Amino acid sequence: MSTLKLAIPSKGRLKEQTEEFFAKAGFRIEPLGGARGYFARIPDLAAVEVRLLSAGEIAAGVIAGDVHVGVSGEDLLREQAGDLDRVVHLLAPLGFGRADLVVAAPKSWLDVDTMADVDDVAARIEVSTGRKLRVATKYVRSTRRFFTTEGVGHYRIVESVGATEGAPSAGVAELVVDITTTGATLESNGLKILRDGVILRSQAQLAASLAADWTDGALAALRGLAEGIAGSDPSVPSRFDGFVAAVRKLRG
Repeated sequence: MSTLKLAIPSKGRLKEQTEEFFAKAGFRIEPLGGARGYFARIPDLAAVEVRLLSAGEIAAGVIAGDVHVGVSGEDLLREQAGDLDRVVHLLAPLGFGRADLVVAAPKSWLDVDTMADVDDVAARIEVSTGRKLRVATKYVRSTRRFFTTEGVGHYRIVESVGATEGAPSAGVAELVVDITTTGATLESNGLKILRDGVILRSQAQLAASLAADWTDGALAALRGLAEGIAGSDPSVPSRFDGFVAAVRKLRG
């Protein structure tokens, strides 16, 4: 029997919400190997192998084709994939894990409220100091794409390895691009979100890989999942059909 590899979050609130989502669709997820195991199963779908991974590992696995389908944040998928639509189909937004990827500047920069203002300040900094505006982030690809779209130059990325929101107060960067649910942490660190600085409104997505080995059995198992999920999201069957068409086109 061909197996569909489904990856879900291994811990925390995302794991709980993912299990609740599938339970509402009629699919109970049972852990294998105890609470600390890395595999699970769906009793009603014997052809589905469930793997428990971190959200970042899931995004990487879906993009690489190591798993067929995974639940991960859209922010991680878009950051890791580069051109997401070439390698991944988003089958269903899941309605949880919501967060915004945003550009934030110091509150003390009273004349900076938009990306156009950032471009002006960046140009002035380079003229007056000979250095580029520094932007701290873990989302390097997403930041570069957005800044290019907004016509912002004269900056350089400082890759963040710790708490990104603390970079300006530490003197490491002037701006940050970070993920936030309420904006409270940014505000408590003296930062403000720019009026047009929302890069992405992210949420957990059920994402299918175009790079995976899609046998007829794996596609049939995915159809079973899609039919169950359709009860809460009627758009899923059409997205599934679009994905199958894309897979068949790749097969030639």
